[in-house]
This record gives sequence, structure tokens and C-alpha cells, in this order.
Amino acid sequence: MKLKTTLLGKVYSFRDVKDVLAKANEEKSGDQLAGLAAETAQERIAAKVVLANLTVADLRNNPVVPYETDEVTRIIQDDLNEPIYQSIQGWTLAELREHILDDARTADDFRRLSRGLTSEVVAGVCKLMSNLDLMIGAKKAVVTAHCNTTIGRPGSFAVRLQPNHPTDDPDGILAEVMEGLAYGNGDAVIGLNPVDDSLGSVSRILHLFDDFKRRWSIPTQNCVLAHVTTQMEAVRQGAPADLIFQSIAGSEKGNEAFGLTGAMLQEARDLLLTQGQATGPNVMYFETGQGSELSSDAHHGADQVTLEARCYGFAKHYQPFLVNTVVGFIGPEYLYDSKQVTRAGLEDHFMGKLTGIPMGCDACYTNHIKADQNDIENLAVLLVAAGCNYVMGVPHGDDIMLMYQCTGYHEAESLRQLFDKTAIPEFDAWMVEMGLITPQRRLTERFGDASIFLR
Repeated sequence: MKLKTTLLGKVYSFRDVKDVLAKANEEKSGDQLAGLAAETAQERIAAKVVLANLTVADLRNNPVVPYETDEVTRIIQDDLNEPIYQSIQGWTLAELREHILDDARTADDFRRLSRGLTSEVVAGVCKLMSNLDLMIGAKKAVVTAHCNTTIGRPGSFAVRLQPNHPTDDPDGILAEVMEGLAYGNGDAVIGLNPVDDSLGSVSRILHLFDDFKRRWSIPTQNCVLAHVTTQMEAVRQGAPADLIFQSIAGSEKGNEAFGLTGAMLQEARDLLLTQGQATGPNVMYFETGQGSELSSDAHHGADQVTLEARCYGFAKHYQPFLVNTVVGFIGPEYLYDSKQVTRAGLEDHFMGKLTGIPMGCDACYTNHIKADQNDIENLAVLLVAAGCNYVMGVPHGDDIMLMYQCTGYHEAESLRQLFDKTAIPEFDAWMVEMGLITPQRRLTERFGDASIFLR
């Protein structure tokens, strides 16, 4: 399928739809590393022109990884609502973009539309949007999910409390949990990345979280972010889990690198619905990030934005409670600087929302990337303005176990006050009961004082 256009007197040709998608992408060091990116700004614009004139059907019929050889493609395609797809298959991507940005579109319109879009379509329309377009589009898409509480309601903004510790010391973990809660973090989930992901360690931390949550009647969810198989075995042996976590990729080969299959995730979901602690029905937590497929040589010649969109189509199948992109975690080989990280964060949030999943973002960077804490705070502000469901909360924004920088405990209430939002309502009421905020959402003298949990 040869595609071409003429721009300023020069003819630009593209090998196929996959090539158009890659070259229409905004500049990313990962695409350049893979040899997929447009060589010039003019070639990128030419690719966007071609992409804008492709139809929804063109993108649906040309997945970047073939249906016959890839489980992710099959899940995305088989989950499509055919009547909705049939009603829009003739739209060009330019027309789809205008539909999304039309001020008359409502959250219900987006919920219906998302059921008729494959991930390649979602990625394609994303590439035709400016940063502000991505924010406006995502803001319209309201996606809620329920585990023990409900995330994503209009007017609320949540935070994952991430109490990672370099030795998984229980006292150190609890100290971070207490401080984070005192600063209003943790309504999305209290979720730890373990150093030791053995069955015994995972079970101990799940019991630690559950005991603390019950003692203080905290309306939230708990999770230990070990491999899905370890978490399943912990649950089978009686560990109290609310959510099961797994990192996922946008291709079957990428998921193999993570040691998982679709059947494994379905087994995990079924297990937690029957033996987990949550009221459900949304009991899965997934993390993604642009570039992961390239890092495992599982990209199949596709660009990182399109593969990221496929992560969201795959995740949707399992009705998750939380999905977030760890947007700057992999490093400058994939997102070179703060400009690329910012663009990727807005792209990922928009694509997740348009896909129909409850989307959050770990706005972060590694120490060898060209970014700093101000850049990440800027991205967090843009994300909350765009209706992002949640971000991370780490002590002082410095994860001393994973060795990367992200949003800190202090940002949660600052962002809520800036945008006149609350925590998840049940958690917000708990903060009032604990004397951390007033009923009018003013901070009290106890706010940020972790010693309230020692009295």
C-alpha cells in the first residue's frame, strides 16, 4: 500500500500505513534510535497530511502487528463494537479529530466512540493534535472505575502513594505510608514496588498494608507491584490484595518479555474477583511507558506512540481500576528531554482516555535525562488541567529504590487547590475525620504531620 503526497513541490512517499504512523509522530529519540522517524520536519508534515486523509477503516485494516501472529492485535480487534465501527469507518482521521474537538461532544459521546476505535486509530488521531488539542480532547472523556472506591469522578483528583524502600524494611515502608497519608496521598492506591518480589515478601507487605488500612479505616486500595504470578500465589495463600498489578506492552512479544500472556491476566482478574478483598468489579492495575517494546526488541518496526496506544487497547479488555504511563522512566534513549516527556505524557493520557480506560500518569524522569523537577511539576499541572485521574506521590519526589524522580507528597493538595478539586470523596471525608483538612477543604495544623498515626 504505497502512500504519497506532494509538499512544496517535493513528492514524499511512504512504504505503508505503519510507515506513515511512524513518520507522522512528533520527534522522539526512541523512534530515531529505531530508524523509524521522519528525517526532516517537512517529511513529518507530509506524513501528517497523508495520515489525515486515511480513514478509520484504513487504520483498522492495517494493524502494525498482524492479527494472525499477535495476541494484542487479536484482543483489540475482537473487542471492537462492530456496529459503532461501521458507523464511522468512512471518516478520515481529520474528520475524527474535528469530531473529538467539537465543543458539542459529551462524555457519553466519548464512551460510545471509544468502543468503535482500534488502537491504531487512537494513535493516528493523536498524531494530528497539538498539546492543547490533546488536553481538550482528554478533558471531555470522563472514565470512572470502582475497586473499593471510585476513581475518575468529575471534580476529584487522586494520588498513588508509592512508599518504595531500598530494603523493603516494614518500619521504613510504614513511615512513608504515614507521611504520605498525612499529606493527602493514597486515595488511588497504596502501592509498593518491592525490592524482594518473593512470595513471602509480597505476602508480608500486603498484610502490612491491609492491617494499617483497617486499623485507621482508610477508604482506599492496596497493591504490591510484583509479577502477576507471584501476586496470584500470595492471594491463593490468603494474602489480602485489593488489586493485582502488571506491566504490559503493546505487542505479544513485548508481553513475553514481561513474562505474561493474556490468559494469565484473565486468570488473575478472575482470581481477585473471587478471592480478593475489593468490592470490585475493577481489580486490575497496569503500568506502561513509551519505548518499552523497543527496549525488548518487540516493536515490529512500529513507532512508540502507536505501540503505547496498543497497550491501552489491551488493558481495556481486563476492565482495570488503574492504568498509568511511567512517562519518563526508561530514559533519554526513548524520550530525550523535558519537551519530549511532556508531549508523551499528554499523548498517553489522551490516548488512554479516548480508549476508555481510567488513566493516570507517573510524571517522572531519570537522572540522566535533560529535565528537572520544575519540568515534572509543569507536566503535572498540564495533566490535571486535562482531567488526569491520578499521579504518583513519592517522598520529596525522589524514589530512592527505583532511582528516579517524580511528583512528591506535597504536590497532591497543591494541585487539588489549584484546580478546585478534591480527593476521591470517601478519602476526602476521611481526611476531614482525621483532622487533616476542614470541611471547607482548608489545611489544618495537623496536615502533613505523620505523628497523628502514632498517638
